[in-house]
Amino acid sequence: MRRLRPILVVALVACATIGVSAAVAHVRGAGETGAAGGDGMPALRLAGVNFVTTCGFSHRNQDDLIVFPGQPGASHDHTYFGATTTHVGSTLDSLRAGGTTCHRPGDTAAYWVPTLFRDGVAVEPLGATIYYRRRTVDPVRAFPEGLRMIAGDARATSPQARRVTFWNCGVAADVPPASEPPDCPPGRRSGLRLHVTFPNCWDGRSLDSSDHQSHMAYSQRGVCPASHPVEVPSISLVVRYGIAEADGLELASGGVYSAHADFVNAWDQATLRRLVARCLNALRHCGRGL
Repeated sequence: MRRLRPILVVALVACATIGVSAAVAHVRGAGETGAAGGDGMPALRLAGVNFVTTCGFSHRNQDDLIVFPGQPGASHDHTYFGATTTHVGSTLDSLRAGGTTCHRPGDTAAYWVPTLFRDGVAVEPLGATIYYRRRTVDPVRAFPEGLRMIAGDARATSPQARRVTFWNCGVAADVPPASEPPDCPPGRRSGLRLHVTFPNCWDGRSLDSSDHQSHMAYSQRGVCPASHPVEVPSISLVVRYGIAEADGLELASGGVYSAHADFVNAWDQATLRRLVARCLNALRHCGRGL
């Protein structure tokens, strides 16, 4: 075979690079989370690079496995999805062994949010849709087993950043994201939603931290900070409530601005790695499939 001339080699490399960039730039995603959950990447549209897990409501209690481990009833009321046995004494093994409300059998992770009350009565959600996205230019790694993290501020008394949490009525309702629960139009595809997006950069060392947040960080314009150099999936947790009116609503953590969510990685690790490789790092919109 004849050797390629240097200028031709450069041209081929440039074309390959442009092709990859174009593939990234033209990925478009369906789903319930939109620009409000992004990190300001105008040139890279990665929102459609995802896989999705849908999880039914599991149970409620006043435990907090992350903040108050081993202290039953020490927290405000929580609403759980995913692992069906989550409580203050849960371990990685017990979460995996206890079953899941998620449609993916390998998703035995624990997800929870403060319970929503209306006039003092708990609102049982219809379920949760959980998006695993890639928001970084570089490929992501699956979360390490046992990683714990919290997104949002349980003590917030004023609006939080929209990239962390917001309310809306679903994509079919044409109601913009808001810091407070909006009134939602009637309809089968409408209804109040709470969105919480977790940080997607890890320090590479700690499975938790004293404040349960500082071992994680959010990417900026598709890049993780030097202090948190490991790119991981971005989880957007969307809790679906079957209610339309916002009157009388309050989170168990106080008011409507204190939205937050907790996550413990108890996935079947082989399943999680496969989804990360075949969906997020292959730049595919897998949705609920694969």
